[in-house]
Amino acid sequence: MDMAEKKIEKKSQIPKRFFVFAALFALAALTVFIRYTVLMLNRPPVDVRAPGRSPVERGPILDRNGRILALETKLGNITLWRPGIGDPDLLCGELAPVLKMSAGEIRERIYYSPSDFIYLKKQVGRSTIQAVEALKAGGNLGGVNIEIIPGRIYPEQELAGQIIGFVGDDNQGLAGIEYAFETELTRIGLGQDEDTGDKTNRIGNQVVLTIDVTVQYILEGIAARILEENKAEAVMFLAMDPRSGDILGSASLPGFNPNNIKDSDENTRMDRTAVWSYEPGSVFKVFSLSALMDSGAIDEETVFVCNGHYERTTNLGERIVINCLSAHGPVTAREIIIYSCNAGAAYASDRLGGEPFNRLIRNFGFGSRTGAGHPGETSGFLQAPNRWSERSKPTIAMGQEIAVSALQMLQAATAVANDGVLVPPRIISRIVSGDGKQSEPYNSGSPRRVLKAETARNIRQYMVDVTSNIGTGWRANVEDLSLAVKTGTAELIDPLTGAYSKNDFIASCMAMIPAESPSLVLYLVIIKPQGDFYLGGRIAAPPIREAAEALVDYLGIPRGKNPQVVHSGSVTIPKDETPILSDTVPDFSGYSKRSLLPLLLQDEVHIEITGEGWVRRQYPPPGTPLSPGDTITLELE
Repeated sequence: MDMAEKKIEKKSQIPKRFFVFAALFALAALTVFIRYTVLMLNRPPVDVRAPGRSPVERGPILDRNGRILALETKLGNITLWRPGIGDPDLLCGELAPVLKMSAGEIRERIYYSPSDFIYLKKQVGRSTIQAVEALKAGGNLGGVNIEIIPGRIYPEQELAGQIIGFVGDDNQGLAGIEYAFETELTRIGLGQDEDTGDKTNRIGNQVVLTIDVTVQYILEGIAARILEENKAEAVMFLAMDPRSGDILGSASLPGFNPNNIKDSDENTRMDRTAVWSYEPGSVFKVFSLSALMDSGAIDEETVFVCNGHYERTTNLGERIVINCLSAHGPVTAREIIIYSCNAGAAYASDRLGGEPFNRLIRNFGFGSRTGAGHPGETSGFLQAPNRWSERSKPTIAMGQEIAVSALQMLQAATAVANDGVLVPPRIISRIVSGDGKQSEPYNSGSPRRVLKAETARNIRQYMVDVTSNIGTGWRANVEDLSLAVKTGTAELIDPLTGAYSKNDFIASCMAMIPAESPSLVLYLVIIKPQGDFYLGGRIAAPPIREAAEALVDYLGIPRGKNPQVVHSGSVTIPKDETPILSDTVPDFSGYSKRSLLPLLLQDEVHIEITGEGWVRRQYPPPGTPLSPGDTITLELE
């Protein structure tokens, strides 16, 4: 074999060795990959309670008076490491009642899970954790472990659930304020990043709502009864201070309990007041008539004749007819509001062109989001005038062919209540740092004038007459209290025919209290009431009266026979300090729930609170030796 042949043979051998090496390397890599996969699928339980850098605790959500609506807590995932199990039958029998699972379900997971590491139940509460720990101490729960994880509790249960929202398994906000203010709730200090914040106080910012829990409770209670009595699809009931734009209560039923997300659905979790748009019906006449009067197109003395319908023939020969509930005869703006006259509102709209009418309606905020603080807020629906038909303007004037949100209706009401000045609504009052040292108010927008003061006062006076014996809202009348009221009944579109339904309606009623200088606006919407009664004046006006009776007293709104006490306005409030935990249990007697808030956010000792008000009983008693991990139970009255 010559040199040339040897070189050829050598070259032919190199690729063979290379391929052998590559094959061996690939086999080794595959072995490592398979081994890694097996280890990951059959990993031993991780002790998440091991010491280390603690994450930022999610800040609380509070009502306007500091009442806790959402709070960070410690939950547990109950896990099982299959190789550590002793007697499976004994384990299943003891765990089943504690985890509220069947023994068969636990047994199925043990034998048929593809991994040795098994999650039996996630996000269990403290009582369940303590019960499992007690069983483990008995020695019969080999392989059972507890992963302590951050969680969220909502002390008021269903109350304002759609506003507050909820968090997911990873403790991140998925809906409501929890979702919209995720960054604020998980940030240390206002405007500070987690890594630059105070490491000694790792509590996220607090979100303080404008909601008053007592007002919310009253509204939800009335709304629940309305829902049942009228077999309605849904009910919205809102209360607002028009001077500040603060939403004091916002009920949307049916609702849900954010502590039990699995028992809810998309319908019960929907905050209809912000995300649902609908045709408002005759309540909208308050704003269309305000716009027409303010523009000078009509005045207090302008008369229209209602013979039971509005009728007009266009330049193209099209005959437009809009029916009214009855023939009201000669009507001015005052009678249009009192009788809720469709024909009068439609004739009044003919006095103003489409472009200026549209501009004035949009000036109330219709067609735009309010920015109140709700995630997913709708902007409603209001087409541009160049897309209107010949019947659009008179139809919009009576509250159809326009879709609004309940928040938009509240916002527009502020302009009439505040002598022409519109104040944007807000559901968030302020953001407060976890240590309480910094506070920033939430700004939903600046007030602006949209009506002349005289126009707003005239419209309110017409609305007062709605509660008289000749008005549609006489059932809302409250003795010794002046209410400016407007009722409404809107037909819903039948999705099958595309035309207005003869059976599905929206009944509504709005009130401004007291009419002379309103400090409270109430707005009730009943969606698809069933039965013989569906008119707003019949089924929506009485609940407005009921809510007004309850809220004017609670909010301190003066009534005719209720004199107001005059004082200096200066009171002395004792300092409400947080009790200090040491090596013995302190005396909690007399402490308020608000003062106990910081204690709920620490890990050394478990604090369990029941009831509302101030501490009346505690266990263990004061002076008892205190060790890390102990539980202190406080009963409030």
